[in-house]
Amino acid sequence: MATTQTPTLLQAIADDHNEMYEYYDQYVKNAGNPEAQGRWARLLTWEVARHAVGEELVVYPLMEKHLGAEGKRLADGDRADHHIVKELLYKLESIQPGTQEHASVLKEVVDHLHPHNDSEENTDLPALEKAIGAEASREASASFKRTKKFAPTRAHPGVPDKPPFETLAGLLAAPIDKLKDAFASFPSEEEKDSAKN
Repeated sequence: MATTQTPTLLQAIADDHNEMYEYYDQYVKNAGNPEAQGRWARLLTWEVARHAVGEELVVYPLMEKHLGAEGKRLADGDRADHHIVKELLYKLESIQPGTQEHASVLKEVVDHLHPHNDSEENTDLPALEKAIGAEASREASASFKRTKKFAPTRAHPGVPDKPPFETLAGLLAAPIDKLKDAFASFPSEEEKDSAKN
């Protein structure tokens, strides 16, 4: 059971969105330092991938269940947005950080995320929270956060994005992603803390 200290689903997702923007800002601030840009780009990719799977497994099924035909329409649109971002992030993995092409593709990712995230925060999630109430929103938030712990950490545009296939595909991809992450470089805790100040 979620407590009153557990953020609502809207709060949890908005926090994730703000983290994504912060990681991109750090990427931009580190122009001229390909190694640092690579770390921030990997962290952004990691967060977007986990966030997308969390939404696809927890949020979009709730929208379809509680918002009827409009919920299905919104969820389908959000899944289509996710697919575009996953394809761009997959493309980004093969491009060298510090290049104009890398910067351009990552900017395209963020430019696509902004209207998608705004739509979720201003339309989708307020409607869902109104339909399910505060307690169910907190429970969904806790479930969303738990799901992110088991989600793949890289973009997989070729896997299904609708239940139940997304669950199986995500669980199969996650251990491989986590092994790759063990050998990848991410911003240190000090770099992340200094970015917040």
